[in-house]
Amino acid sequence: MSKVPEGIKEADNAMLVQIVMDAFRRTVVHYGAWFAEVAHQVGMEKAMAVEDDVWKVSMANQVDRLGKTLNFPTENGVPSVLQSLPRETLLDLIEKMSINWLANDGIWFQAVEKKFGMGDAKRCNDTCWTRYSPFEAERIKKLLHLPDDGGIPALRKALSLRMYAFINEQSIEEINENCLVFYMNNCRVQSARKRKGLPDYPCKSAGMVEYPTFAQTIDSRIKTECIGCPPDEHPDNWFCAWKFYIE
Repeated sequence: MSKVPEGIKEADNAMLVQIVMDAFRRTVVHYGAWFAEVAHQVGMEKAMAVEDDVWKVSMANQVDRLGKTLNFPTENGVPSVLQSLPRETLLDLIEKMSINWLANDGIWFQAVEKKFGMGDAKRCNDTCWTRYSPFEAERIKKLLHLPDDGGIPALRKALSLRMYAFINEQSIEEINENCLVFYMNNCRVQSARKRKGLPDYPCKSAGMVEYPTFAQTIDSRIKTECIGCPPDEHPDNWFCAWKFYIE
């Protein structure tokens, strides 16, 4: 560091470590704040296009800079160690990151619920899905190089790459080329509640945002119909079910 700020001249290494971790935290929150505000100002679709440009430059810069400082090699903005990991380790890493994603979501929900009540927590949760679900669909669409008019076949592929797909049990029933039914057979959140003797979490309001926005981001022609989702009654072999179709 060319110049040590006055505030940390007397800081010990333990404090410096805390500052390092807090810098990561501030960067993550600032990135999210930018994305949320751009979406508010110009719309979600345009914000996702801007974010795609930002991520490619920002993440490569950050990883390369940290690589030089911490002495680990990078390749095209990616830590080289990831390129050399065996398939089994990469799959395990994806699963653990998906669990972290879900845990992070739950921690936020519980924190808001504790301070402000279930109503505010559900409202915040449902609104978050209006941004996250189309964003996840757009990322999957780019990863799989899906066309804008890929229809139900494209949606089927995309559903298999959601974060949920790595940690929940799901299945798909193909009705025809223009219609499928998606089942969440085992949901980690609902199964955990069931083990504790708790009723299903009423997630239908979130699902009515999550699934339609995901499907329409894959192909704007796709319609979504809820077959059943808590607090609806459902059979033992699934927690929620959704019908996707093109008229």
